[in-house]
Amino acid sequence: MQASSTVVQNEYLFRALDNRIAEALEDYGGVCIQGPKYSGKTWSGLNQSASDINLMDPSGNFQNREMAKLAPELVLEGEYPRLIDEWQEEPLLWDAVRNRIDKSGKAEKYILTGSSSPRKEVPKHSGIGRIEKLRMRTMSLQESKESSAEISLEGLFAGEEYQVKAPELNLNDICNLVIRGGWPGSLSTPTERQDRLPRAYIRGLIEGDLAQADGKSRDSEKVARFLHSMARNVEQTTATKTMIRDMTVDKSKESLSPDTITDYIKALKRIFVLEEIGPWAPNLRSPLRINKRPKFHFVDPSLPAAILGLSSKMLMSDLKTLGFLFEALCIRDLLVYAEAMGARVYYYRDKSGLEVDAVIEAPDGSWGAIEIKLGHNQGDAAASNLIEVRDRLTAAGASEPTFLAVMVGLSDFGYVRADKVQVVPVNVLGC
Repeated sequence: MQASSTVVQNEYLFRALDNRIAEALEDYGGVCIQGPKYSGKTWSGLNQSASDINLMDPSGNFQNREMAKLAPELVLEGEYPRLIDEWQEEPLLWDAVRNRIDKSGKAEKYILTGSSSPRKEVPKHSGIGRIEKLRMRTMSLQESKESSAEISLEGLFAGEEYQVKAPELNLNDICNLVIRGGWPGSLSTPTERQDRLPRAYIRGLIEGDLAQADGKSRDSEKVARFLHSMARNVEQTTATKTMIRDMTVDKSKESLSPDTITDYIKALKRIFVLEEIGPWAPNLRSPLRINKRPKFHFVDPSLPAAILGLSSKMLMSDLKTLGFLFEALCIRDLLVYAEAMGARVYYYRDKSGLEVDAVIEAPDGSWGAIEIKLGHNQGDAAASNLIEVRDRLTAAGASEPTFLAVMVGLSDFGYVRADKVQVVPVNVLGC
């Protein structure tokens, strides 16, 4: 998928959401780009806007924010499309934008960006039909130009079969990609310093940035223990009681209640650091017993790595942990590519223990299943598992999957196996 917008920033890199932002402006008149801090929302908004205002600009003692409270109509004045950055600082702007779009017949167009959900007044109108919400995550390998994108997720859903040579990628490269993450500001940072941004991000959460979600003050030691437990259980379905046990190994520490854990999860979701990956339950005539517990996914693999204090060298000697963090990287990329085509990402696990790392469901209801493996040598077992899942689901009444694929880190080629399962190296996949 190629961006349809005109690049107006000299250093702007294509983002998978560019087309959908342009389409939302055309179809609805407004678009709200949501995502974590430092993920590039403002750059993407500027790329398609003719004027802008930032409510968190400290100039004049935050006069933009004060103006938004006192005279919101003045904040909306400017050439269109108009970008309103950090709009959630004055949530009533949402209703004002929606009203202007409605009255102008979509002639007035707005881009809203925000790194948290509003914590004060909730907008009175959902914005449906006037403002489309899109989720921006950290950069995928395609967006950071580390994937050739010769295999596309849309192409897999279209039934295309690929035979491609993958760019060279070794284990050390994968470790570095995990530790650095997909933060736009880290792409040009020397390798030995690429862990600094995610570590600073985590320090900020522990020391008080989590209050951005809802204004609550939290115990930094408890937040640190909670984050450590979440990082230890990255990309796994983890019960609250398991997290409590993780956080109370030291009996001298105060135990965290289930309500506190729920509060922390909710806050991290509001600032788009944590995301739920729901279980996939196909529409079956003969229902299977499906696990209904969600997985929790950090927006970028560098965050759990930073929480655990890992370096590339440490990951090289701990392939089990690297496997989990590589899965987090792949899920991040799949979420980015799925968002670009309006699809959803789930996981599958039934009560017998049969599971698949990712199920992608397209807007038309078609689906594909993906197993994630660090090495190509694990491909046979992954393909067999995918076929078993397909056969069990179709026997129970599910539709046939559009594709089955093994997403791998270390592989020289992307190709179709004899059993029709596609092998997709992570550095050739794109949207």
